[in-house]
Formats: sequence, C-alpha cells, structure tokens
Amino acid sequence: MKEITYHKEGDYLIPDLIMDNSCENYNIGKYGRLRLNYIKNYKRGLYTELMINGTLSKHLSDIENTANERIGLIVKQLAKSENVNEDLKSINQLAWVQAMNNIKNRAEEIVYNEIIYI
Repeated sequence: MKEITYHKEGDYLIPDLIMDNSCENYNIGKYGRLRLNYIKNYKRGLYTELMINGTLSKHLSDIENTANERIGLIVKQLAKSENVNEDLKSINQLAWVQAMNNIKNRAEEIVYNEIIYI
C-alpha cells in the first residue's frame, strides 16, 4: 500500500491523490469512462478508495470487459428470440439494421442498469 501525503488548505489536511499512469496497460473504453464519471460524481467514497489503493484503472478495465461481454450475450439472445438473422438481412437490409440497432440500444440500457450505474 502506498504512503499517503497531505497538503494543508486552510484548516484542513487534504490527501494528495494522483491517478497512476497504469491506464495504458488497461482497456478503458466507453463503458469504463461512463463508470468513472458515475463514481466520481455519485460514489465519492468508492472513487477515493480505488484511487488510494491504486486499483481504479483495473476496476474500470474490468467494468469495460464485463459490459462488452454482457452486451454481446444480450444482443445474441435478443436477436435469436426476435428472429433477426441473416435471412432478414438478405431480404430487407434496412429492417435488419433497424432491428439490430434497437436490440443493441436495449442491451446497453440493461448493462447501464446492471453494471455501470450501481
């Protein structure tokens, strides 16, 4: 565990928290950035704990990977249950694109509620 240093602002000691540059080793995309924004604004305790422990980058990378896997699974399941397949794509490409966009949007909404914004 890292030693925490402080600086004084008025009568208060404020911890010097610096995000490590190990983000380069992790894949932090759309869902990781959404999670970062959420915990910065609404889960300050968790954000501070992850910063102090140096595990913020790993947490965001895990969220990114989990969200992508979950969205892929949900899209496949919904496409299969709604009969959105290659046959529809060859018959009516525009209807297939509309259906797949609808399915992806619903899958993302599910992931937002299950993984990102909790």
